[in-house]
Amino acid sequence: MYPMRMRSIIILLCLATTLVSCGEYQRVLKETDISKKYKLADSLFEQGKYRKSLRLYEQVVPAYRGMPQAERVQFLYATNLYKMKDYYSASYNYERFAASYPDNDSADVAAFRSVESYYKLSPRYTLDQEDTKTALDKLQKFLTDYPNSKYHDKANEMSAELQGKLQLKEFKVANQYLRIMDYKAAIAAFNNFIKAYPGSYLQEEAYVKRIEAAYLLAKHSVPDLIPERLKKSKDYYNDYKKHFRDSEFHEDADELLSKIEAEEKELETEKATS
Repeated sequence: MYPMRMRSIIILLCLATTLVSCGEYQRVLKETDISKKYKLADSLFEQGKYRKSLRLYEQVVPAYRGMPQAERVQFLYATNLYKMKDYYSASYNYERFAASYPDNDSADVAAFRSVESYYKLSPRYTLDQEDTKTALDKLQKFLTDYPNSKYHDKANEMSAELQGKLQLKEFKVANQYLRIMDYKAAIAAFNNFIKAYPGSYLQEEAYVKRIEAAYLLAKHSVPDLIPERLKKSKDYYNDYKKHFRDSEFHEDADELLSKIEAEEKELETEKATS
């Protein structure tokens, strides 16, 4: 019985504390004294109550503009947005902070978090990659502007990851053209990929897929175009061999060459007997 009464008392005390806390928050929110808003915003931020602290910081930031407290308030406001995963707003406000206070000790932290926010916005590779491209542009600027930052290695890792995502996206698009038998589009897409990403981990496979697309285009062409297109597919094979020797897709490429040569031999036989 006693423990149950104690539990009830504790629950009532918690409810009372919550009500007082909520009452204080609502009162300060309507206050004209900006220092009280600032103090409570900091307190709520430290407790991880980011939605409440944000509403107060939104009132505090403009009030302290041009004053000594402005730098700290602007940084905390951006961090509040970051903690709430409002990455578009966080990136913008961190970027403003870094630009406005380049000599502040937290300038490179703000610049990195501005970039990191867009990194976090980058979606899976199957979706539109506009945010990924923006993140890559921002990463490159960060690496240029802050060459000695402690976040330099992390920024390089993020850049490599995002580059890999873009590469996979474009490779999958090219491969999709191949699967739906739009061979001309596939060849063009693989050509673009090869030129755009010379160091990609998908580079060799793109070379081989280009041979395949060219061979299938020739095979499904009208008779007059077959010889020329078979020759082009063989040119792609030779280009592959020039760049890759005894490598992962060597057997696949050789198998395609055998098919190309078999088609050429069949054409020669037909020509000789006609």
